[in-house]
Amino acid sequence: MLIGVPREIKNREYRVGLTPASVRELVHHGHQVTVETEAGLGANFADADYETAGAQIAPDAASVFAAAEMIVKVKEPQHEEFGLLREGQILFTYLHLAAEREVTQALIDAGAVAIAYETVTGRHGGLPLLAPMSEVAGRMSIQVGAHYLEKEVGGRGVLMGGVPGVEAADVLVIGGGVSGTNAVRMAMGMEAKVTVLDRSIDRLRELDMQFGPTLNTIYSTVDAVERLALNSDLVIGAVLVPGAAAPRLLTADTVRGMRRGAVLVDIAIDQGGCFETSRPTTHDDPTYIVDEVVHYCVTNMPAAVARSSTAALNNATLPYALALADKGFRQALRDDAGLCGGLSVATGAVTHGAVADALGLPLADVSEVVG
Repeated sequence: MLIGVPREIKNREYRVGLTPASVRELVHHGHQVTVETEAGLGANFADADYETAGAQIAPDAASVFAAAEMIVKVKEPQHEEFGLLREGQILFTYLHLAAEREVTQALIDAGAVAIAYETVTGRHGGLPLLAPMSEVAGRMSIQVGAHYLEKEVGGRGVLMGGVPGVEAADVLVIGGGVSGTNAVRMAMGMEAKVTVLDRSIDRLRELDMQFGPTLNTIYSTVDAVERLALNSDLVIGAVLVPGAAAPRLLTADTVRGMRRGAVLVDIAIDQGGCFETSRPTTHDDPTYIVDEVVHYCVTNMPAAVARSSTAALNNATLPYALALADKGFRQALRDDAGLCGGLSVATGAVTHGAVADALGLPLADVSEVVG
């Protein structure tokens, strides 16, 4: 199979779909790889690194899309890329279509076969292609939260861990999944006072055993979210409904009553956000203020640490990319029900139930697509 890797063009997106090591592995399996020139520079991979691994370097994105049977990316296609997609072409990337009607329609119109990283499931459950970026985003959420708590950038002027004789910051993490757990780990490492909310008692027990009595674990209710948010310096939104739009758990009324200069970091913004006052932002302009509360809602947080993020992502995606290339998408999806769970759009129709529900679109039968 001929596999294409275009340069990412989303705002400040420095990650790249394949590392040189992944390219070498695909070439070792007998495939061809074409990489757009300078596609890897943001993650500090030079064109020469890709050529050494066996890739061909293409002068532009149009050349990559025109040649490739499968496109491996990091982020959903941008408007400039819509016209480059074609019928039957496999697109393997993060999509988050429940919050992206325009992208969904473009994929439908193109007739592409779109497989979303974020809804591929593992053999023992979980979301193996979402997990590495959730880990990165969870850890980064505390880094950026600590920064935006500084007075100079609009925050309360609170130090995360305090100092002897001074209270530490109150941190609330909504959601105890992968990103939430990593946020908890970082916040506790900075010696903040941390509370985590989740609707799974089993998960709260696991977190209690993992972090010990210094972590406050609370069952998530409307009352708990409101009460704890009002008394927090930093709130991390880390909820996920696979493939679907994120639930809005923090109301505008609650935000209005929060501490002046408190910070909200919405990790769920790729799926529409879990705060009522959330709207997508970019690395160029990452924050805005509503009712004197700082909001950080960057849709591609892990791009800020592109080298680490790309390596972590490729560790997870490479086996699936190899399966798609070795077998073709139909056989690969037939052989792996978890990979089939990533199929979002194919043959001009939506094939993932949560996406169809979120956007009010008809749902195609996956079995008819894969045979």
